[in-house]
Amino acid sequence: QVQLVESGGGSVQAGGSLRLSCAASRLTYSRYCMAWFRQAPGKEREGVAFIDSASRGTTYYADSVKGRFTISSDNAASTLYLQMNSLKPEDTAMYYCAATGLIGLPLCDRYTYKYWGQGTQVTVSS
Repeated sequence: QVQLVESGGGSVQAGGSLRLSCAASRLTYSRYCMAWFRQAPGKEREGVAFIDSASRGTTYYADSVKGRFTISSDNAASTLYLQMNSLKPEDTAMYYCAATGLIGLPLCDRYTYKYWGQGTQVTVSS
């Protein structure tokens, strides 16, 4: 069973930075997608950033975070990261790491994700 464990959430003032990590275990696909989603209270879950497992993984970002967030992965360490800069109060949400197998083109923003972490809270105050 794949396990995903997020860490790095916390409280920060607007304009600050946080780095989220997601430790993956038993991810045995030869190719896979990983992503960060977020969900704020009363809002739908939103895909924030996506990456595939290639050595130079193709990345995709939600328009709301482009230029501020960077997704990356250390495949050797089976760890996914999300560097979040210039944080805004509207970035406040529970952030989830997700993973799924990849077949064909690395269009990771279009996949339905099979495995999810438990989430880590990010709170940005104004």
